Amino acid sequence: MEDWLWVIIGILVFMMGILVVKLYLLQKAAREIKEAFVDRLITDTNILIDISSHDRYMRELANTINIQLRKLRADRHRFQQGDMELKNAVSNISHDLRTPLTAICGYLDLLEQEEKSITVERYIEVIRNRTEILKQLTEELFRYSVILTTENDMIREAVEINRVLEESIAAFYVALNERRIIPNIEMPENKVICYLDSSALARVFSNLLNNAIKYSDGDLDIILSETGEIIFANTASGLNEVQVGKLFDRFYTVEAARKSTGLGLAIAKTLVEQMNGTISAKYEKHRLSICILFSDVYN
Repeated sequence: MEDWLWVIIGILVFMMGILVVKLYLLQKAAREIKEAFVDRLITDTNILIDISSHDRYMRELANTINIQLRKLRADRHRFQQGDMELKNAVSNISHDLRTPLTAICGYLDLLEQEEKSITVERYIEVIRNRTEILKQLTEELFRYSVILTTENDMIREAVEINRVLEESIAAFYVALNERRIIPNIEMPENKVICYLDSSALARVFSNLLNNAIKYSDGDLDIILSETGEIIFANTASGLNEVQVGKLFDRFYTVEAARKSTGLGLAIAKTLVEQMNGTISAKYEKHRLSICILFSDVYN
């Protein structure tokens, strides 16, 4: 009786050993699939997932993932191609618009030199104003297309954020004064320095100040902290949370905002992200706050 017991125990130990080996091989196959899947998502390669295991179910799992990877890769290529075509189309359209606009402005200059009635002068003034608006929007569209295609052309250098922010605010003094906006500015005495593209940073500040002029009810807080966080905050009773959530979308314009392509904040977002920063907006108690944060800031 004891011999049979030992035989049964031996068989159970043998089966447990087989199960342990099987479990180890399954875990190894799952680990191979996980590592290969992560690698295929990061790198743009046509190599599919291959595993050392001969287990039928694990190989079926790998094949199923490979099918989805092929679809994902095809969708990615279509998206990249479509995005590039869109960028080129925007650039070409904006460029094509600049030429006739320049000609129109030239003919308006000639018309203003001719004798004309008061009514004609009024019509010419209206045409001039509308042409200037269209010219401004076209330039904004062109600059946006350039920004999208020149990401690698940024010149990174040690930039004093305090100085760039002060210069940007000073450049908007007249525009702010016309809206009777007196900005409340808070900056640290120490220099806040970060490796950025100074011209891109100035463009970001310019677009945010333009945004404040459009939406502010008459106030503006600009806060720079030693950590590199920059906040533009103002009361904007004409906005709501849904509109604020779309402010960074390309070509989105709030109905109350005129003379805009809806690219100002989209450009700011693109530039900030190209400089490895983050930008976000929130709306609480009729107050709009746009926050920018750059990493690797040192004083």
